Amino acid sequence: MFIKGGITLLYRSFGKTNEKISVLGFGCMRLPVIGDDPTNIDEESAINLIRYAIDRGVNFIDTAYPYHGISLAQGGQSEPLIAKALKEGYRKKVKIATKLPSWAVETREDMDKFLNEQLERLETDSIDFYMVHGINKTYWENLKELGFEEFLEGAIADGRIKYAGFSFHDRIELFKEVVDHYDWSFCLIQLNYLDDGYQAGEEGMKYASEKGLGVAVMEPLRGGHLAHGIPPEVQELFKGADVEKSPAEWAFRWVWNHPEVSVVLSGMNTMEQLDENLRIAQKAHPNALTDFELDITKKAKSIFEEKLKINCTGCGYCLPCPSGVNIPENFARYNDYFLFGSPETKDVYQFHYEGLIMENERASACIECGVCETHCTQDIPIIQELKKVKEFYE
Repeated sequence: MFIKGGITLLYRSFGKTNEKISVLGFGCMRLPVIGDDPTNIDEESAINLIRYAIDRGVNFIDTAYPYHGISLAQGGQSEPLIAKALKEGYRKKVKIATKLPSWAVETREDMDKFLNEQLERLETDSIDFYMVHGINKTYWENLKELGFEEFLEGAIADGRIKYAGFSFHDRIELFKEVVDHYDWSFCLIQLNYLDDGYQAGEEGMKYASEKGLGVAVMEPLRGGHLAHGIPPEVQELFKGADVEKSPAEWAFRWVWNHPEVSVVLSGMNTMEQLDENLRIAQKAHPNALTDFELDITKKAKSIFEEKLKINCTGCGYCLPCPSGVNIPENFARYNDYFLFGSPETKDVYQFHYEGLIMENERASACIECGVCETHCTQDIPIIQELKKVKEFYE
């Protein structure tokens, strides 16, 4: 437990590593930026946010090779930003987690090349938690053929990494195969009350925990959809609870209610978000929700599932599109209407679509090349869904 500035932050053991990790981790995929350029991080704001979180006990900082970059194959600006944020004594206060870009690995030598580059970009001699990024069936077969096991064992032996893990985006059957294949220390999975059965889901969470792996969770708010602008029916449902909670608190507390979960990552890009998440994290005890509260989240899930048209979290792995389509923005505008709109307000959402998305970035610019679908972490049939967006708005 960490107490400072009125904040009492809780910690949990991280699986077989026995490291004590703050229940709230700082995800650095969505740092504040200047303008619309994802590579142009607002350094002053981002560094202030990260250090503010560390000063209040957050000790898990998560990033990846492509975060805040222009493509998955090139290093983004998130890792170098973290290096700056962790100067002046902050490095020794935290554990850094970053990831090997699985999709860009073509040879065994590539693995060492990327890791060594990341060590330089992070300005550190060792990475605490190193993950094989975004495992799916395609990446998995390639990684095994190239001998990723030897790479990880060598990197642990020479001290470049301390613990090896993986992040996952595929079906539960593959998840179990991956868990059983290697002596991992931890894993990172997507989990929230809408996605309890999606990808690894609750079943995978329990399976990994039983095998001794630490479990970290991403997308607890499902790209923000579980915190902002939720349907009126869900808002009314939440108001009927015994104790008032914000939508974000309902979502976070559902994940933290699982004793198998050690840390929940949140991409906080404003001080208001960070303060709220720190406040909620003070109540992050396992098995703390009542049966009545758990029933409320089940009902909320049912309401969302009736309305959501496209299962997109806005992660951006599908970008850049060769023809320039802003895929997440198209899907967001489409989902917004079906979540919050009505025939009477269609003109408003049409205005938003045309005003927020440049003509060359709209669904109609899709040339059906399929590159995006090979990178989609949600297995969305993007080409088909873009046709629906085009028909609806264009």
